[in-house]
Amino acid sequence: MAILLLLALPLLLYSPSLSSASDSLTKGSSLLVENTNDLLISPSGTFIAGFFPVGDNAYCFAIWFDEPFCSNNCTIVWMANRDQPVNGKRSALSLLKSGNLILTDAGRITVWATDTVSESSVYLQLQESGNLVLNNSEGDILWQSFDFPTNTLLLLQPLSKDKQLVSSRSQTNYSSGFYKLLFDNDNVLHLLFASPSITSLYWPDPELLVFEAKRSTYNNSRRAYFDPLGNFSSSDKFFSKSADYGANFQRRLTIDSDGNLRLYSREDKRDAWTVSWQAISQPCIIHGICGPNSVCNYVPSSGRNCSCLRGFKMKDVTDWSLGCEPEIKLCSTNETNFLRLTHVQFYGYDYGFYPNYTLDRCKEVCSQRCDCPGFQFRFSKHGNPNNTPYCFVKFRLLNGYRSPSFEDDFYLKVPITIPLYPAPVEESRLHCAVEITKLDRVYTKIPENRTLKFLLWFASIVGAIEFTDCKPDVEGNYDKTQMKILVGVALKCANEDKDTRPTMRQVVEMLLQYEKHNSESVEFTIE
Repeated sequence: MAILLLLALPLLLYSPSLSSASDSLTKGSSLLVENTNDLLISPSGTFIAGFFPVGDNAYCFAIWFDEPFCSNNCTIVWMANRDQPVNGKRSALSLLKSGNLILTDAGRITVWATDTVSESSVYLQLQESGNLVLNNSEGDILWQSFDFPTNTLLLLQPLSKDKQLVSSRSQTNYSSGFYKLLFDNDNVLHLLFASPSITSLYWPDPELLVFEAKRSTYNNSRRAYFDPLGNFSSSDKFFSKSADYGANFQRRLTIDSDGNLRLYSREDKRDAWTVSWQAISQPCIIHGICGPNSVCNYVPSSGRNCSCLRGFKMKDVTDWSLGCEPEIKLCSTNETNFLRLTHVQFYGYDYGFYPNYTLDRCKEVCSQRCDCPGFQFRFSKHGNPNNTPYCFVKFRLLNGYRSPSFEDDFYLKVPITIPLYPAPVEESRLHCAVEITKLDRVYTKIPENRTLKFLLWFASIVGAIEFTDCKPDVEGNYDKTQMKILVGVALKCANEDKDTRPTMRQVVEMLLQYEKHNSESVEFTIE
């Protein structure tokens, strides 16, 4: 046993403060990415906070619902560093003595911080509501995760002015996506599509006036939340009830990667989440879902699919949000035709609006413009006189979708070599990448701790001497298996590459092998 203590002593002197699963983190302590038990658990065990794997050797500090066997597919409700994951080694969440909570990468670079300061004692606690709160000794809240939501609202968590929900990039990519839930300057709660090049509102219906959408601009409090019964309401007079209204369920409100806002519920953590309400019932209405120069088509039996327009091809076969690109530049020739697409509409991006224009005149206007890919043509049933023709000349083709309810037609400009008969709508298919893209990071190697190295070598030498002195066999030899175990432990602990050194748990397991072998050996009497 003396050998065990000698080998473990330097490791205990070197190891940082060890953490285990609890609901709080105190000043001066840390959660380490290597320690799988370094977790914060809410008092009743509904939520867990810790390092969550998001890629190859990439981790984010997150909060998720406790679910049996969820592994890497847990229901994430909040992330601190969703757009800047940290390394799977030497990264830590630390509550400094200054009162600041920081997340550091392997190179000791601060990736995320609360930027808080407190002279009194502070502690970080994961509450049963799923709110991660930094309090001081007086009970004041210095920082809380409810004020910085990612893509999900929890029960009674308010979405207020200057706050927003941002979707994930995809179901497996947790970084920030292109869809947002926020209050606009008109005090109305909106869903927004915001890609690097295009921004547009799509909920409530942008073709409706505010009062037609049953909203109000006369309240500047800008606050939205959902209650335990399943009511979702906001200060602009929007109100909805979940399909399971009144039931005592776990609930979450999430803006998904497809741009829809959904209220999920379940009775128990072992149950699957079910959609009890969603903002948009027709998924093709969501802007950007199929990208430019494409058409979204929804079939109840098979769901949503995307297809490129005639004369276009997918820009990236793995991502429909990038849309399609032209196979032939129309401006390279003056010989063009117009392909009629029935029940198809492209919302927005009109170069001009021309009332009382005939179809031939619309074609003439579009033909004269190199940047005109087509035009929408309709007869207004509310004009004066009735059935007045309207022409909407486009300069970009975005938010295209097909619906039997559309009575107007779209005329697509195509080269004269393309036939004008209707083309079948091909179902969209995505091609998965063969290779995994790894995240590149450069880290500065921490200087070797020579004192620790000396202590480890010293412990191994003392252990070897004690073993040969106190465990002689009948012929004056020593047990080679026991000696091999002890020396192996010492050599691994003294490795110059700190990343390859065993953890405390691994050291204990190796030393227990020595104890097991010792107990099974023949007992000798020391004279």
